[in-house]
Amino acid sequence: MFRTIYIAFYFLVDQIFLIPKAWQIEKLEKQGKIKEMNNLLHTISYSWGRRIVHASGSKINISGLENIPEGPVVFISNHQGNFDIPILLGFIDKPKAFIAKIELSKIPVFSKWIRKIKCIFIDRNDPRQSLRAINDGVKILKEGHSMIIFPEGTRSKGPKMARFKKGSLRLATKAKVPIVPITIDGSYKIMEANGKLNIKPAEVKVTISKPIYTDNLTKEEESVLSDKVYEIIKSHLS
Repeated sequence: MFRTIYIAFYFLVDQIFLIPKAWQIEKLEKQGKIKEMNNLLHTISYSWGRRIVHASGSKINISGLENIPEGPVVFISNHQGNFDIPILLGFIDKPKAFIAKIELSKIPVFSKWIRKIKCIFIDRNDPRQSLRAINDGVKILKEGHSMIIFPEGTRSKGPKMARFKKGSLRLATKAKVPIVPITIDGSYKIMEANGKLNIKPAEVKVTISKPIYTDNLTKEEESVLSDKVYEIIKSHLS
């Protein structure tokens, strides 16, 4: 419980110290220095992710970074726990945003930051809004930013994967950018396995698999793409 209180306090203090950075971001945006703004946002989110994970006392063992191609990609990952977001932000050095559940948009201060890094909020109960989110994501990809999707739709809170939501890979196939499968193994042990809001150190294995290029897929290949990515991710779980 001590570590939980420590991280909650750390998170709040961290947000306060980021206020000057927020002013700097707004200044760059007003000056039209978009490239500089995006570079600073990536540096901030990358550093934040690492700080939060390290504050939990956890160890991240990541392999396959060499499999990430240049340019925008769609990272497809399983979703075991709340720490998946800081893990992916802090241990993959590539500008990226999330397709995030709409509940995250209601967190004060934090929601402002994830909006700035181009995260898209999705209401799973509104199919029309989901379609708009895909279109927004395609636009972001074409601007050169990568995206992260958790196709299970919610945290598994354990080692088993849920089936992918129908149409969850349309973002990649519509934008015709590579899919990079990611397997997160053990992140649920940091929080979800310990009872409500109880954080403990854990060792987490992150495996980045080889990219799947979507620009020349046949209709048959596209129809089995979701199952193919699912099996790749699942194959690296303990």
